[in-house]
Amino acid sequence: MSAQKIRDALALLRQALAGSSTLNYTEGSIARVTFLLAVPMILEMAMESVFAIVDIFFVAGLGAQAVATVGLTEAVLSLLYAVAIGLAMGTTAMVARRIGEDNPAGAAFAAGQALWMGVFVSAFVGIVGYFYAPRILALMGADAEVVEMGTSYTQIMLSGCFTIVFLFLSNGIFRGAGDASIAMRSLILANGINIVLDPCLIYGWGPFPDMGVTGAAVATNIGRGAGVLYQLYYLCARNRRIRLGLQDLVIQLGVVFALIRISLGGIAQFLIATASWVFLMRLVSEYGSDAVAGYTIAVRIMMFVILPAWGLSNAVATLVGQNLGAGKVQRAVDTVWQVAKYNVGYMLAVAAVLILFPGTIMAWFTTEPEAVAYGIDALRIMSYSFGFMALGMVAIQAFNGAGDTMTPTWINGFCYWIVQIPVAYVLATALQMGPYGVFWSIFLAEILMGVVGVFYFMRGSWNTQVV
Repeated sequence: MSAQKIRDALALLRQALAGSSTLNYTEGSIARVTFLLAVPMILEMAMESVFAIVDIFFVAGLGAQAVATVGLTEAVLSLLYAVAIGLAMGTTAMVARRIGEDNPAGAAFAAGQALWMGVFVSAFVGIVGYFYAPRILALMGADAEVVEMGTSYTQIMLSGCFTIVFLFLSNGIFRGAGDASIAMRSLILANGINIVLDPCLIYGWGPFPDMGVTGAAVATNIGRGAGVLYQLYYLCARNRRIRLGLQDLVIQLGVVFALIRISLGGIAQFLIATASWVFLMRLVSEYGSDAVAGYTIAVRIMMFVILPAWGLSNAVATLVGQNLGAGKVQRAVDTVWQVAKYNVGYMLAVAAVLILFPGTIMAWFTTEPEAVAYGIDALRIMSYSFGFMALGMVAIQAFNGAGDTMTPTWINGFCYWIVQIPVAYVLATALQMGPYGVFWSIFLAEILMGVVGVFYFMRGSWNTQVV
C-alpha cells in the first residue's frame, strides 16, 4: 500500500471517529459511507459488551457462584435489553427516514417521543426488579448460595435499569441521524468509569468498601449513568443534526403510536430471541454452576468478538432507512449485499480463531477446569455457524432499518422457538447430552436464521414500508 493510500485511510478513520453532522449517507461510495458509520457503531457495540466482559473478568476471582450470579442476572436483563433495543430500533427507523427526507425537526420530535417511552419502561422494570430480585434468581435456577450472594447485585442492576434503557434509546437516535460517533463516545466514557470502579468496589481497593459482587452492579450503574448524561447533553446541543427542545417533549399520540407500532415488532423480535437464551440458560443451570460459568463466559466471548459484524449490520439499518427516505431503493439493496460480503468474511476469520484457540481464550477468564472444558466446547460448536450468522444479521437489520420489524419477528419465532428450544430440550434431556445439546441447538438455529433471512430479503416486500 502506498504512503498516500495509508494517509487517506487514516484520514477516513479519523473522520469516522470524529463524526459529522452534515455528511449525506445517501450519496457517494457505499463502501465509504458504510465505513464511516460502521467504525463508531462497532466501537459502540464493543463498549456495551465490555460492561459484561469486565464484570465477568473481575467477578471471576470471587468464584463460580459469583460468575453464576452475573450470568443469571444478565440472562434476565437480556429481556430488558430486548425491550430497549426494540424501542431503539423503532426510533432509529423513524429518525433515519426523517433525516433521509431532509426533515431534522421531524427527527427531533420523534426522538422526544421515544424518550417518554423509555421513562415508563424503566419505572416499571425498576420497581419489579427491586422487590422481586430473590424470586427472580430462584426462578432462573440459582441455588441458595447464589441467591444469598446475588440478591443485592440483581436488585441494583434491575432498579437501575433506566441507565440501560436510555443508553440504547439515545444511541438509537444518534444512529438514525447518522451521528454514531456520539453513541460511541458516550459508551467509552461509561466503560472507562466502570473499569476503574469495578475492582475498587468489588475488592475494596484503597478507600473503597469491599462490596463483593454487589460492587460490580454499583460500578456499572454509575458508569452507564454518566454515559446517559453525556448523551442528553448532545441531544440538546446546537451543532448536531438533531437538537432536542422542550417542544419535542410534548406528547403527540400520533407519533407515539407510530413509534409503538414499529417498536412492538422490534421488541417482540428481540424478546423472542432473548427469551430463548433465558430458557437455554435455565436448561444449562440444571447441570451445575461450572456449566453455567463456562457457558456464560463462552457467550460473552462470542458476543464480544462478533461486535464488528453487529456494527456493520447496524450501519445497514441506518443506510437502508435513509436511502428509502430519499427514494433510493436500489441503493438500499446494493448496500445490503455489499455489507453482507464484508460481514461473512469477518465472521469466518473469527470462527477460525475460536475453533483453533478456545482454551487460550477461556484461560483469560477462569482457571476452574470444569468451567473451562464447558466453555471450550461451547465456543467451538457455536463458531461453526458464524458464516450463516453473518448473513442473518445483515438481512434482519435491513428489515429493521426499513421499518419492517414484523418479518424478523416471525423469523425469530420460527428459528428460536419452533426449532432451537425443542431441539435443545430433546438433545439435553431425552438424548442425555446435557449442556452440549444446548450448544448444538444454537448452531442449528443460527444456520437456519441466515438461510431464512436471506430468502425473505430477496422477496423485496421490506422496501414498501411506511414509517
